[in-house]
Amino acid sequence: MSSYQALYRKYRPQTFDDVSGQMAITQTLKTQLLTGKMSHAYLFTGSRGTGKTSCAKILAKAVNCLNPKDGNPCNCCEACKVIDSGACMDVLEIDAASNNGVDNVRDLRDDAVYTPSQVKMRVYIIDEVHMLSISAFNALLKIIEEPPEHLLFILATTELHKVPATILSRCQRFSFRRISQEDIAARLQYVAYQENIDLDDSAARVLARMADGGMRDGLSLLDQCASSTVGELTAERVYACLGIAGEQSCAELMGYIAGRDTKNALTLFNRLYAEGKDLGALLDELACLTRDLLILKTAPKTGITMLSGVASDADAVKLAEKFSTGELVRMIGQLETTAAGFTRSASRRIDAELCVISLCQPELTLDAKSLNARLSRLEEQIKTGVVVAKPDKEESQKTPSEAVEEIIEEPTVEPDEPETAVNEAPVSFWSDLVQAVQEELGPPISGFFTTSDTSPVTGVVQGNQVVLKCSSRFALDYINKPETLSFVSRKASAILGRNVTAKAVDVNAQPQTSSRLQQLMDFGRRHGDIVTMKEN
Repeated sequence: MSSYQALYRKYRPQTFDDVSGQMAITQTLKTQLLTGKMSHAYLFTGSRGTGKTSCAKILAKAVNCLNPKDGNPCNCCEACKVIDSGACMDVLEIDAASNNGVDNVRDLRDDAVYTPSQVKMRVYIIDEVHMLSISAFNALLKIIEEPPEHLLFILATTELHKVPATILSRCQRFSFRRISQEDIAARLQYVAYQENIDLDDSAARVLARMADGGMRDGLSLLDQCASSTVGELTAERVYACLGIAGEQSCAELMGYIAGRDTKNALTLFNRLYAEGKDLGALLDELACLTRDLLILKTAPKTGITMLSGVASDADAVKLAEKFSTGELVRMIGQLETTAAGFTRSASRRIDAELCVISLCQPELTLDAKSLNARLSRLEEQIKTGVVVAKPDKEESQKTPSEAVEEIIEEPTVEPDEPETAVNEAPVSFWSDLVQAVQEELGPPISGFFTTSDTSPVTGVVQGNQVVLKCSSRFALDYINKPETLSFVSRKASAILGRNVTAKAVDVNAQPQTSSRLQQLMDFGRRHGDIVTMKEN
């Protein structure tokens, strides 16, 4: 009985035409083989599972093939067979992670000068070449720069930035891109057909998304799910096998977060936990969905083509309308911080539950990102007209002449309009406003706004105005500027949930116009009328 072979090994590409998603690279290599314009050293770079090592092995066969076909190896001649079997002493695959010393490279360099014994060209495939030490790179440098005619180097790495520039300049570089979800899904369907696996289209799409651009990861996930499932492999069975929440549950949880429904969010979270869902995978799904919503907020027309598929397109569009951009940025940071802390956490479940609570109730934290998220939500509500200060019905029905008569006929002594101290406004209003000023305006303006009792500027909410009381003319000169008052008006409106305007006054200045005349002037500004009072 032969041993089982993993799918990613069994279905490794054998020709350039079999490689998925790297058409530009494979076509260039085929053209070089057909024209004989081969380089002496190649550097393949890109993320894992994108075909670097597969293309290196195909290239090693192609340069030695006795009967090449349109730049591809025939896979039938003696040279191709001996290379495929791994018995060819002239084609060596070296793992730089375990052979990274200078002595290993010196041995390679000494052996490289000998002519090949079994095939036409001696080929060295050095995988994860960035793991070589500096001294090993220096030892490799000379032989790569001027190799014998029978020698070909193929270097592969996932971390290009760690390869010295002296090596880069001596190689032809090919960058392998992440394979699209469509290409991965198509390849998975082909492999499933060959292996008699009943793979549903939705399951193929889920596996392609989880592969994150790597064909090897996609095949490994298919191998895992198919070996643990009897019958049709559906999306729900993939979710159960991989321990992920899935489209419907993830969108449902995000909907509870949008509605600040902590109770139902925790109930759903604990149900998923009881079903064995992996907490790290769950937070990763939420982070991907949050990223999708942020993309839709910033690029509503083209963003639909850039979604990760964690939730359906329709659900993602609906959810994006319920969040502000500031909220989504905060949520991504919160999710990434929690997931990163799992490695040193004593209880991952508690950390994840606290994260869900924090996402539902941003007011529990008072850091800058949380405050900005709350402010941006209020600002967006104001922009869309969700929060609107409605005029008094009886007052709006009065004619201008009736209103003037009412003002003139008021009693001689009227109490001033009551002031609402800032501390009696919504909780933490003044501290929120002070923090916003200090963070965005900076000095010298921010120096006048403090929460201490001796602050140069204090504020009161008076009707639809925020009056900034300056303790000196010096402070007034700095504060009473259009850009400063406009900024304070916007922030105060967002915090209070209604439109207010800011004005600055000097508390030590002379008394202003009488109350009755001031009311007439205010009335004229509101109605746009010119009131003419005849002398008695």
